[in-house]
Amino acid sequence: MLPRGASSMPPPPNPAAYFPPPRVTLPSGLEILRTYSGAFIFLEILFGTIVWILVASTKVPLPLLQGWVMFVAVTAWFLSIVFLCVFLFGYANRIAVNWNQTDFLFHGATFVFYFGAFLLQAATTSLHYFPRKFNSTTHEKILADHEYNISIAASIFAFATAVCYGCSTAMALRRWKL
Repeated sequence: MLPRGASSMPPPPNPAAYFPPPRVTLPSGLEILRTYSGAFIFLEILFGTIVWILVASTKVPLPLLQGWVMFVAVTAWFLSIVFLCVFLFGYANRIAVNWNQTDFLFHGATFVFYFGAFLLQAATTSLHYFPRKFNSTTHEKILADHEYNISIAASIFAFATAVCYGCSTAMALRRWKL
């Protein structure tokens, strides 16, 4: 028998949801720019902007390849700005997320996509000397000499951006495992 006033059912759960505090090892505010991670994010944005401008300034000989390069460059640029703003404006301390894990996953995935974009841009650049046949008598290079030079610069900056994302991934992995 149960004592008077006792029930066999457990008490109802507290209606207030429990959210664990966020795990953040990166500083908020302008202090983020004084860290290596902040510097790499700034370089990712800068180099990504250059890649975006260079790819957009050429005639697109292979829309499928360079369309993917442009998509990766613009998307990564936008998401990197959002990621940096989360730390600059202190939202990382207000949003209950494991930011170390989120940092690793974001930069790791973006590294893979950007490295692929670099390979596609380099492949497009390597087709410079292959002729495009319009008919049996007319031949034209896929990339003109000026566009070839711009495409080389875009490949170099895409590689530099991929390296920055790779370094950010390595630093985020180290912070996440601590």
